[in-house]
Amino acid sequence: MSAWTSVEQLEAKTLKALFAAEDDRLQRFTLEEAGIRFDFSKTHLSTQAIAAFERLAEARDLAGAREALFFGAEVNPTEGRAAEHSAERGQGAPESVARSASFHARMRALIDAIEADAFGPIRHILHIGIGGSALGPDFLIDALGRDADRYEAKIVSNVDGSALEEAVAGFDPHATVIAVASKTFTTMETLLNTRSALAWMEQGGVSDPYGRVIALTAAPEKAVEFGVDETRILPFSETVGGRYSLWSSIGFPAALALGWEAFEQLLEGAAAMDRHFRLAPLHRNAPVLAAFHDRYYANVRKAQTRAVFAYDERLRLLPSYLQQLEMESNGKSVTLDGAPVGRETSLITWGGVGTDAQHAVFQLLHQGTHLVPVEFVAAVEPGHALDDEHHRQLLINCFAQGAALMAGKGSDDPHRNYPGDRPSTTILLDRVDPFTVGALLAFYEQRTFVNAVLLGINPFDQFGVELGKAMAKAIDNGEDLGFDPSTKALMARAFDE
Repeated sequence: MSAWTSVEQLEAKTLKALFAAEDDRLQRFTLEEAGIRFDFSKTHLSTQAIAAFERLAEARDLAGAREALFFGAEVNPTEGRAAEHSAERGQGAPESVARSASFHARMRALIDAIEADAFGPIRHILHIGIGGSALGPDFLIDALGRDADRYEAKIVSNVDGSALEEAVAGFDPHATVIAVASKTFTTMETLLNTRSALAWMEQGGVSDPYGRVIALTAAPEKAVEFGVDETRILPFSETVGGRYSLWSSIGFPAALALGWEAFEQLLEGAAAMDRHFRLAPLHRNAPVLAAFHDRYYANVRKAQTRAVFAYDERLRLLPSYLQQLEMESNGKSVTLDGAPVGRETSLITWGGVGTDAQHAVFQLLHQGTHLVPVEFVAAVEPGHALDDEHHRQLLINCFAQGAALMAGKGSDDPHRNYPGDRPSTTILLDRVDPFTVGALLAFYEQRTFVNAVLLGINPFDQFGVELGKAMAKAIDNGEDLGFDPSTKALMARAFDE
């Protein structure tokens, strides 16, 4: 019997039966690491399931893949690259760690210069990027910068001009720096938004708008061609993927808005999770157990989605951040050698914010026909100075939803019947601070990697995003690629052709 077969033939036991049969279930399926409590006990993982997944991990050489990841081997074979985001937080090949440290030092020197008014009295940061070049900084500033009074930062990603107009509405162009984040420095949306931002500065009376641009890129020569002086280019390694890049110079706006000490703590928290992932045994390893959980529901129980609910307003952008991380990484249909995977790959990630979501989508979670593993993310310490009852009620609702999904409640009235036996994981942070947030995001990165290893796919390329972009370019150039009648009619209607 193959390792995958033994996993896919696991006996399905109810959550109540698992708790009844395993007196120490809570202790075995709960971990404390880097200021975070991971409670997997209300999932259908069992001792038998963990053993089966450990055999699968051995068959897939997870240990070897993990070492290859951390020591700069070519783990992205379709693009011929390593994936060295962990080196940005000090966990990797010595030469890669040293290179990342030098790039961080360059970033800090530029931040020191801005703080010393080398650009004049700066109050505003306009960060322009898209995808991983925007989602990471946006999440960090929203989660950690709500009380910061250093600078006002706005993130612009959408090519819709309304987004840029809204971002700069309250900005003084003379007190603004523009951070342009693009790994290749060729991204159409980012460059168009940048040109419009430069025009806004020029119209506002700034004599040298390009002198206010800071480029965050792995292609410095392209930034120079665009017009950015090399002294204001913050490079990062080609081996750092976009959706894994907030630890690099892509995190510049967060480091500037939050302060360098906060950025260092973010890196330290991620490094702590990296060490846990590298050293902890599989059955006590948070990213590994989470990946086992993902594979169980996708491949054994045939779930198609998983829902993430942040029971903390500061973490409201977490579901959006995870959508790219998980679905762009593992939304694949072929293995590393190009053969069909033959089983489900990435679960579709979606979610929202508690308690809002309880009044919107939890009806389906409790009584709908879909099996949806739920992930609750909350923090022990509140993020406000209001009456403690606010936070108490927030956490009560979070914990109650997990309990209700599992327990259910029978009724003679089918409309009021709750079937229960619906799984959830709870991730409880001690507090929302840079260290713990760094650990949380590294946990999700390593979880994504483990999923990919178990499936035998490459989580570091993203060719699926290219076809639509190529067709958009063709339309822009007036090329006829034999578009279908619907597409032709839409273009004619929109462009008055």
